[in-house]
Amino acid sequence: MDFDRIFGELPDMVAGQVWLAGAGPGDPGLLSLLTLKGMQQADVIVYDALVSEEILAMAAEGVRLDFAGKRGGMPSRKQQDISEHLVRLAREGKKILRLKGGDPLVFGRGGEEARHLVENDVSFRIIPGITAGVGGLAYAGIPLTDRHTNSAVTFLTGHGEDGGLAKDIDWEALAKSSPVVVVYMALSRIELIAEKFLSSGRSPEEPVAIISKATTKDQKVVVTTLGRCGRDIERENIKAPAMIVIGEVVKLRRGLDWLGALAGRKLSADVSGIRPQGNL
Repeated sequence: MDFDRIFGELPDMVAGQVWLAGAGPGDPGLLSLLTLKGMQQADVIVYDALVSEEILAMAAEGVRLDFAGKRGGMPSRKQQDISEHLVRLAREGKKILRLKGGDPLVFGRGGEEARHLVENDVSFRIIPGITAGVGGLAYAGIPLTDRHTNSAVTFLTGHGEDGGLAKDIDWEALAKSSPVVVVYMALSRIELIAEKFLSSGRSPEEPVAIISKATTKDQKVVVTTLGRCGRDIERENIKAPAMIVIGEVVKLRRGLDWLGALAGRKLSADVSGIRPQGNL
């Protein structure tokens, strides 16, 4: 395969244009080729806190790196300031890569930034990334869907607009209709989220996985239950960034933990004891 030819045929950055790109969940190997090309051609990379040093090290020599922050509970620029900064850079004729962890349009406020660019007549391109709710689960050996457990999945954020839980979630309907729920940015609110599900009829014994620093060398996975997850997070000293997976699909990790298998763990293909999706 002629990699140089394929890479060269990808779109090039142009002056005054912004590329809104996803850096994936952490492993540099999960970057898209187009994002990597942007890192080689950009004059300025405006990056979030979840973009690792290993990924930034792949940028071209001499590129300007502007830190935007954007991590729950940590110092960061206001969203409006970031959006206006992108417009200023574009009007200066820069080639700008706006690099976000995961996917820019999945709980990443990429849509807000794109709308601001539209309002200011700035050209842009959106480059998807592997969101942590997909890549993180894959690295934990937990499939998003499996015919033995679920044909639907729900993504939600544990961090609403005002800093608390999102107010537009119907927890009772969610508990009854979604067999698998993946919660982003939920670490500090896991007990409240668990209580919402428990009070809506989910079992305290329902499996839960907590995935910290997904796809990185520091990834940690704790398997617990809906009734114990709050205590186990504290006991296991789980650190952000982390996501929560709720549902029977978590049990499949015992047979699909490929990272564990590479380290010598024996896997099991037995799916007995796993409830089908209809038995919520």
